Amino acid sequence: MSDDAPKRKKNAWLRRLSHAITGEPDSRDDLIQVLRDAESRQLLNTETLSMMEGVMQVSEMKVRDIMIPRSQMIIIESDQTLDEILPIIIKSGHSRFPVIGDNRDKIIGVLLAKDLLRSYFREDHSTFDITTILRNTSFVPESKRLNILLKEFKAQHNHLAIVANEYGNIAGLITIEDVLEQIVGDIEDEFDTDEDASSIREVAYNEFHINALISIEDFNEYFKDHLSTDESDTIGGLILQQLGHLPKRGETVQINQYHFEVLSADNRRIKLLKLRIKAPAAKSQ
Repeated sequence: MSDDAPKRKKNAWLRRLSHAITGEPDSRDDLIQVLRDAESRQLLNTETLSMMEGVMQVSEMKVRDIMIPRSQMIIIESDQTLDEILPIIIKSGHSRFPVIGDNRDKIIGVLLAKDLLRSYFREDHSTFDITTILRNTSFVPESKRLNILLKEFKAQHNHLAIVANEYGNIAGLITIEDVLEQIVGDIEDEFDTDEDASSIREVAYNEFHINALISIEDFNEYFKDHLSTDESDTIGGLILQQLGHLPKRGETVQINQYHFEVLSADNRRIKLLKLRIKAPAAKSQ
């Protein structure tokens, strides 16, 4: 085979991908297969493939699929005082809150934490009127597609919308972060707490819980090993390469003396792994 053969093969595949993107695949599944083929050929990394699949998934999902149900909404009552509201904001860690009036089924506006803090330090608490600092409320139906909602969030410079059901009642709420997480995975901030958030945590002798996003370099440093970084930068990516598909909870894979079990994963990436280290077999004399 000539030296140009690999280059011609790659160019032919890129032309195939170009045709796919311009609309020639017969179905969405065909397009996804082309992208997965690109990932297997290392023309796309696992994270990029995951985001591209997330984008296509968003176009098919509706608000009701990912909204925060009404029962889980953290709301503010319009007659609460500054001193009553502030602890709610601090405890939740959120930045936006629906505000209700006398009728609990009616949202009268959205409170931004930064607006409240300005009032807390500038105004006489006894004369505080929350209605003077509320932002307008955006309402969306449960049936709205997520890709359309994302465009609206962007166009309106809005980050939160109240979800209404077919009868016009409050069904829940949705934020721009909720939509973006369908594409890029969980977006954690300084308020997010998770007992598994530490990269490597020993839970028993030779047994560990590992954040799948930990880099292979950090893994090697911790365990004094030399796992290859040629195919992936993260432990989660390495597991994906070994299995050849996105695993579900409970699936396992053996890499050298390391026995990995998937503890948590969504439809885009692995989140948490359990690692058991098996002692290497003794060498015969």
